[in-house]
Amino acid sequence: MTKEEFWQLSAAENLILDGATGSNLRKMGMPAGICTELWILEHPETLQQLQRDFAAAGSRIVYAPTFGANRMSMARFGYEGDITELNRRLVDVTRGAGLEGVLIGGDMSTTGQLLEPRGELTYEKLYEVYQEQAQALADCGVDLIAAETMLTIEELTVLLDAVQSVCDLAVLCTLTVESDGSLLYGGHITEAVETLQEMGAAAVGVNCSLGPDQLEAVTASMKRVAKVPVIVKPNAGIPTIDAQGTAHYSMGPEAFATAMQNIRKAGADIVGGCCGTTPEYIRLLKSTV
Repeated sequence: MTKEEFWQLSAAENLILDGATGSNLRKMGMPAGICTELWILEHPETLQQLQRDFAAAGSRIVYAPTFGANRMSMARFGYEGDITELNRRLVDVTRGAGLEGVLIGGDMSTTGQLLEPRGELTYEKLYEVYQEQAQALADCGVDLIAAETMLTIEELTVLLDAVQSVCDLAVLCTLTVESDGSLLYGGHITEAVETLQEMGAAAVGVNCSLGPDQLEAVTASMKRVAKVPVIVKPNAGIPTIDAQGTAHYSMGPEAFATAMQNIRKAGADIVGGCCGTTPEYIRLLKSTV
């Protein structure tokens, strides 16, 4: 799906994204502190059931579990040489869920390392890392690319450059922000929207970090400068961590869906859920927007 095709779809439908992957898999038996991607390959039916539930709840776009399947992130587990095969197998897991009428997004995210001058990572190295994964996802036949939970404008521009060098798939770009719209390592979300849409992003917005009740002003500020659809995919509120290391989120499905109505009014075109959001959150979100 090209950028132009995605825009046509977004104009015709109120697109609903999926909800959380990691926090739900933890509830479904995934241990803490392991590689999510490798665990999914060992337990594909668990992810497939979750994604079927999201699709039944109303998700029009579901992200394949390729979030950390890049060379730098997988080097911690000794799989840096298997990126093409790893992405293919992970996309096949989602495809094997048999999701009718649902688009599959190839998920990409931060490597966890900072670009120069904040860190030691060079543009050329990061570009190669993202290009490798983007090529693998394009070859798998995903419908679009979803770049999410990004930390800086700079790393997201590298990712967008890399994707566009290998395919013409629509790229949905979302960053993590503070409640005032500031990015974690400098800059503001409005700057990101303006930069990324000029570079060719199909949609731009925010995900993770905050609940929807903290993102109304951020959403409105993005909408004022956006020429492309605005995405808001927040957490189920702010988590608290218990003694066992389990996160408990402050907003239930009803409160989340109510708050997301205000997010829509503030200008969000495409909505979904991030950490803590279950299929029930997406079902109520679908019914309200």
